Amino acid sequence: MTRTGTARTAWGRLLAQPEPLLAMAPMQDVTHAAFWRILIRFGGPDLFFTEFFRVHAASRLDRDILRSITNNPTGRPVVAQLVGTDAAALARTARELSQHPVAAIDLNAGCPVPVVSRKGAGGGLLRDLGRLEAILGALRDAIAMPLTVKIRLGWSAPEECERWLPLVSRHGVDLVTVHGRTVQQMYGGAVHYDWIARAVAGLSCPVLANGDIGSFAQADRVLAMTGARGVMVGRGAIRNPWIFRQIREHRSGGAVGRPTGRMVLGYLRELYAALASPGCPERAQVERFKKYANFIGTGIEPTGRCLHRIQRAASQEGLFGAAEEYLDHDRPLEPLAGPG
Repeated sequence: MTRTGTARTAWGRLLAQPEPLLAMAPMQDVTHAAFWRILIRFGGPDLFFTEFFRVHAASRLDRDILRSITNNPTGRPVVAQLVGTDAAALARTARELSQHPVAAIDLNAGCPVPVVSRKGAGGGLLRDLGRLEAILGALRDAIAMPLTVKIRLGWSAPEECERWLPLVSRHGVDLVTVHGRTVQQMYGGAVHYDWIARAVAGLSCPVLANGDIGSFAQADRVLAMTGARGVMVGRGAIRNPWIFRQIREHRSGGAVGRPTGRMVLGYLRELYAALASPGCPERAQVERFKKYANFIGTGIEPTGRCLHRIQRAASQEGLFGAAEEYLDHDRPLEPLAGPG
């Protein structure tokens, strides 16, 4: 069987499972293979998405991101995400990536970060639907394997999704992940789950709901509100790497695992070690870890005192001294264990 045929078969099996599809969101410079390897030890999602490959006329495949595909440490399917505005370059890159062990090719049409969206890429495509349609057409013509899209509801208003729904449907997209905010909302403000439900109703392909899914209870509510085929979790999985296991336990009717302080401390130590680079100065390593601590802090201690101490740490000893003060116990951490 060809690589495309294998991808199509695997994709069909993935979507045939009766339970909701659980996906890990792509987060640039955060959700790389080192983090994937840790996440899978705590249960992990059904599907991983790579950090995005930046694509332009002269671009080549990012070697580090490609390595996460060719040396996939998870045993789970991986979707390769692309960002860019050049339809021909995106099609070329999609063809190149289709020669590697990917489950699908994903177009990023939702990144709200100004350095991306102001150039017309990511969420910027929602201001130029003609370009978005040209890109989807070029990608669909370029590859026979599954094609997916990660998109926001609109540039400035959630009802703008009505404009792109028929466009996406026309191009035979195999799955759409809808982040329930607009591009202008960035990562704050209300998530419009009602408009995700509208996207679910308006598309013939499966939809993943994305946005502020930080607990198994919230995942359950979002699935019920939207009718989505599954959920994509981002920041919530960094804060609580047990979340995918908890969702499965809850939906199966079993007892939901309750991470204790020492379990979270073990996760932090494992994460710190996984992020270490040979020869990297300790101060630089500590600063790299703080990027993750910003997501994790409120799960440790909701007032922000622990996170404040971690952010001020200049050494590994100082960092874990702060963490141990709050985590050296066997009590469940309610922000991670409760219904939320």
